[in-house]
Amino acid sequence: MGLDTLILPKKYRSSLDILQTEIAIKLIKDTFERELAQNLNLTRVSAPLFVAPETGLNDDLNGVERPVSFDILDIGRDVEIVHSLAKWKRMALKKYGFAPDSGLYTDMNAIRRDEDLDNLHSVYVDQWDWEKVITRETRNIYTLKETVNQIVDALYTTQQKLCDAFTQVKPVIPREITFVTSQELEDRWPDLTPKEREDKICQQHKLVFISQIGGKLRLGQPHDGRAPDYDDWALNGDILVWFPVLGRSVEISSMGIRVDSESLRRQLELSGQTKREDLIFHKMLLHDELPLTIGGGIGQSRICMLMLGKAHIGEVQVSVWPPEEIAACTASGIYLL
Repeated sequence: MGLDTLILPKKYRSSLDILQTEIAIKLIKDTFERELAQNLNLTRVSAPLFVAPETGLNDDLNGVERPVSFDILDIGRDVEIVHSLAKWKRMALKKYGFAPDSGLYTDMNAIRRDEDLDNLHSVYVDQWDWEKVITRETRNIYTLKETVNQIVDALYTTQQKLCDAFTQVKPVIPREITFVTSQELEDRWPDLTPKEREDKICQQHKLVFISQIGGKLRLGQPHDGRAPDYDDWALNGDILVWFPVLGRSVEISSMGIRVDSESLRRQLELSGQTKREDLIFHKMLLHDELPLTIGGGIGQSRICMLMLGKAHIGEVQVSVWPPEEIAACTASGIYLL
């Protein structure tokens, strides 16, 4: 995308130096991880960095991003760096025997080669991936909203501890979140783009959960892309916060109740991806061999960036950036790690 999407706030100055930033990042990650696990009843597990493509376990995100692949000499086959662990987690819940209302979380690291680099997006992705077993009776909007509120509670508690430790840091996460559907946003602002609608609603309410993402809205387009084979498009959503440093809304989590056999089949048909039914993961789902679950991803660097009031994600993680972006950031007082 280049410099045309880069936001350079005027008179920007980080409230923390580099060493303070590293200490604060550790505090944020340790605290949030603990609070999230406690609120959602999650156990930490180890997770893969790469998977075999024929398993169907890699997350296709919006369905167009190319995974990074490489061959392993000793086994004579190619593997793919994961985009996320949305599907792997569900397999792991079955393998490890998790009971309803319990689940797992893990540190997910990925490389997204096709990412458009800017203040919020890096080739290197680090997030907390989590997944929890639910029942047919709890597979509903009430469970989704309750889980969102539990995540908000973990975020708010983390922010409080951060602000106690670093008094110069200003809070950005409010205590309460507003729930709205993507169709309600389109009905309210039909002439705006989905991103403009997100900014509008977030500027008003500061912290928002936008639900029902992936399917087409009444005007003919979806609010945003979503692969057809992990979230149920009727029971998913994104958590977004208003970020005054950049003057825009920022997504901090994509999550949802996962597809069951019925919604998987329907969404594969709607997206023209029925060939995926032959993959191992999809066959298990269609035969009801995997548990019903809710899950999502929460960006680690993005949470740190927001809570520390940083103007660029490169201030809280080490990645690779175009030389012109580095130069523009440096000239504006934004120092990338």
